[in-house]
Amino acid sequence: MRKTIILILLPLLLASCNAISSLVHDDQVVAKVGQHKLYKSELERFIPNMIPAEDSARLAEQYINTWAMDLLYLDVAERELSKGEQDVSADLEDFRRSLLKYRYEQRYINDRLDTLVTDEQIRRYYEAHEADFELKRPVLKVRFVDVMKSSPNKDAILKMMTSQEYDDLQRADTLAKSTALRWFDSSDTWMDANDLAKMFGLDYTQLLSHLKGDMIRYEPEDRDDLMVAYVCDIRRSGTAPLDYCAGRIRDILMSARKHDLMNSLERDLLENALESKQFVIYENEK
Repeated sequence: MRKTIILILLPLLLASCNAISSLVHDDQVVAKVGQHKLYKSELERFIPNMIPAEDSARLAEQYINTWAMDLLYLDVAERELSKGEQDVSADLEDFRRSLLKYRYEQRYINDRLDTLVTDEQIRRYYEAHEADFELKRPVLKVRFVDVMKSSPNKDAILKMMTSQEYDDLQRADTLAKSTALRWFDSSDTWMDANDLAKMFGLDYTQLLSHLKGDMIRYEPEDRDDLMVAYVCDIRRSGTAPLDYCAGRIRDILMSARKHDLMNSLERDLLENALESKQFVIYENEK
């Protein structure tokens, strides 16, 4: 009788399980590795909306291959590695400790770090460490334009971008932004000659070979555009200007403050633990 009841109930139980599985994953399977299935809905969550179809297909293929490779690695590792090699509990505990330590350090620093760095502090550091700020390449302040040679506004832009008058510069900016291929005004900010050279498609030594007076002018032979940089100032060697180094010095000072905070934290933790007998060092008897 029991066997008869089981035989009667078994198809019902299987049908019920299939129904539950269908409810959980009423979805199209797009890939399978062993018993693992990747569903269309999971794949769609990875792919951004509003991208071209070919980009979508490329991302889908990339995701499917990565998903499959992870599972294939897991499968072969579980087959080939011994039980001892598969035991990752110690590694996970080390990772947990490191992660918790890192998170607390970040909160400790964020709660206590003085983020204000004054101009005077930057100047004092600069003057005390001038040897650290020797220029490796020239730095320049420039106005740059890339404009078609046939543009009716070319000459006007080139003339006004060299002016010292505010109105002329405003007109040059407006005209260049609307008609030139590229334009930027870095006349108040130092830039590395290498960064400027990239705008021309040259290395910086080639770039400076085109400097005549206060103008760098370059006309690629195989193109119809003209690239010009008006050089407002240039420092070829020696100590880099203070305002060029300011960002780097600010980072140095902030890094030093973080380092001091971490040293203070570690020192306080150790001293407090020793004082409270939470941390005890036993001396070995001879």
